[in-house]
Amino acid sequence: MAILENIRKRTTVLILIIGLALFAFVISGVFSSNNFAGGKVGSSVAEVNGENIPIDEFRAQVETASRRYGPTVTSTQLVNMVYEQEVRKTILNQQFEDLGIDVESDQIVDFVRTSGYAQIPDFQDENGVFNAEVFKSTIADWRANDPLRYDAWLQDEASIIQAAKERMYFNLVKGGVTATLTEGELDYNMANDKIDLQYVRIPYTSIEDSEIEVSKSEIQSYINDHKAMFQQDKARDIRFVYFEEKPSAEDESNVKDGITALMDDSVEYSEAKDANDTILGFRNTNDMAAFLDRYSDTKFDTIYKAKRDLPSVVADTLMAMNVGEVFGPYKDGDFYKVSKIMDKKANGTVKASHILITWEGAERANPSITRTKEEAEAEAERLLAEARKEDAVFTALARENSDGPSAPRGGDLGYFQEGVMADEFNDFCFGNPTGTVGLVETQFGYHVIKIDDKQDVVQIATLAREIEPSEETINTLFTDATKYEMAVMDAEPENFGDIAKESNYTVRPVNKIKEMEENLPGLGSQRSIVQWAFNDDTSVGDIKRFNVNNGYAVVQLTKKYKKGLMAPEDASASALPAIRKERKAAQIIAANEGKTMEAIASDNNVTQNTASAVTLSSPTIPGAGREPFVVGKAFSMEQGQTSDLIEGNSGVFMIQVTNKTEAPDVENYSTYAQNLQGGTAARVNGAVYNALKDKAEIEDKRATFY
Repeated sequence: MAILENIRKRTTVLILIIGLALFAFVISGVFSSNNFAGGKVGSSVAEVNGENIPIDEFRAQVETASRRYGPTVTSTQLVNMVYEQEVRKTILNQQFEDLGIDVESDQIVDFVRTSGYAQIPDFQDENGVFNAEVFKSTIADWRANDPLRYDAWLQDEASIIQAAKERMYFNLVKGGVTATLTEGELDYNMANDKIDLQYVRIPYTSIEDSEIEVSKSEIQSYINDHKAMFQQDKARDIRFVYFEEKPSAEDESNVKDGITALMDDSVEYSEAKDANDTILGFRNTNDMAAFLDRYSDTKFDTIYKAKRDLPSVVADTLMAMNVGEVFGPYKDGDFYKVSKIMDKKANGTVKASHILITWEGAERANPSITRTKEEAEAEAERLLAEARKEDAVFTALARENSDGPSAPRGGDLGYFQEGVMADEFNDFCFGNPTGTVGLVETQFGYHVIKIDDKQDVVQIATLAREIEPSEETINTLFTDATKYEMAVMDAEPENFGDIAKESNYTVRPVNKIKEMEENLPGLGSQRSIVQWAFNDDTSVGDIKRFNVNNGYAVVQLTKKYKKGLMAPEDASASALPAIRKERKAAQIIAANEGKTMEAIASDNNVTQNTASAVTLSSPTIPGAGREPFVVGKAFSMEQGQTSDLIEGNSGVFMIQVTNKTEAPDVENYSTYAQNLQGGTAARVNGAVYNALKDKAEIEDKRATFY
């Protein structure tokens, strides 16, 4: 009782303590609670123009995509695919909201009518045609009686509404796309006005790159003047040594010895009989299927094979063997094998071509076929006579006349064994020699057949053992990887390559890895390595060993790239050639200013060349390549006029216009204007979205969660 009394006296204090504890728990949850998938509750995977894409909704979309695509797409590919879809939807929805674009029920019906949904039988009338009333009635029925199907439809409906809004939005943009007759005339003239040139070109390669010195500050100035060209995303450089888990020479030898030991009979002691038993080997076994089930990594394949179906390394040898003979062991890929000829059939596979002439009502006949059976027979007889002529080209006859799906291949049916084709077709092919041309009737129509080739087939039993690394080899590999990891961890970061060289290991660099990449050359899908490289706690020079497919990789982070403008050392690969080209052009022009074309050619050891029928729409100069500025300059000149020195793409030019041919006038340029308008309209969807995306402020947070 005394204890209870003391508790009562301290009730207020206890309530305060409990309250503070609960408050601390809640606050802790707000700031640190993670959901089951590792992300913060209520957080977003991206922010687009200030609008969040919630991670929970994003994960649901990824899960849906995973069910749709199955195991053929990796998890990172799914994430990236859904991310692009969600960013696109968010950007466009912001446009729809700003413009007040929405769709009503009748617009949904119109969209369904012109889409693949119209082919759903539930939405069609008795004539198999989409019917709006049937469609509405079906949806109402699902809502009342089939909630699962109705929920699935609601997801489809959301996609339909989105697609309908996009169609409306892009159609509005396309409505403003036009081309005038003047633009049509310009397009026509650019393709059909022609000029002939005489020119001399001093290539930039005439000056060695080593003669042009470029400072770091000059590269920086060039970057500042061309900022759009030198923007970069966040990226990382790594290098790694791969310790591949593969069999040693000793492992390979052991597998070969093991398979060799199974070829002949052996004697084993039987405790049950208290006597020795003879165990029949591969050569003499009476039950090949059971033997291979017990001793081989592959089962007994009873299907007969032609030479082309056998391993290329032994095909000739196996086909030359007799029934009962054994060959091996031999290496085929990652296996050691021994093969035994179980049976052999001469001419067991046939290669044939045919011309199918069918009639209305024949099995699998194209509905467009209207000829009668009698007409089909007469046509087949005519083609048979044609095919039997000495100068006949059977493939051409088949392409032009056959009703079968093999017509585009010249009637070629490839090789087939007995029992594959219709009985009449089969009997003709296997009952006649190569080169025979004949006619048979099947349920599919009349076949004009040509027997192209015949080959023997064999039934082969193969004892196979995969060449795999032994436990000892795997343990040695682990030890080697660990020793190397410890050695480079204790050394200076720059010694990573030298230490590898001492042990004859190969160092492989991978540069400019993006934050959401997963495939690394030489290692395959390695998302964990990419995540480590982009971790804020990982510094340049850090090293870590990873368990990878078939082995280990010791990885070092060698460089970090920030998002934004490139540094001079990163931009030099593309900036240096451009700067050198400018300097070379200036030097060439200064050295040749005021000279005639002949003098330029003589002084620079180059030749004068000609170019004929050059157009603005295809501004290519033979021997020089694409030179739009030079060609544009030529079209601005008069016939007979010679230009000053012109800085081109591949060198410095001097040109003389020797002839100008104007395109003949056309009465109406509407066709050209329409073509221009159609081409521009076709690019609207992609061009408009890309422009909106480039302008949008997008914060990508995928790497936080994946």
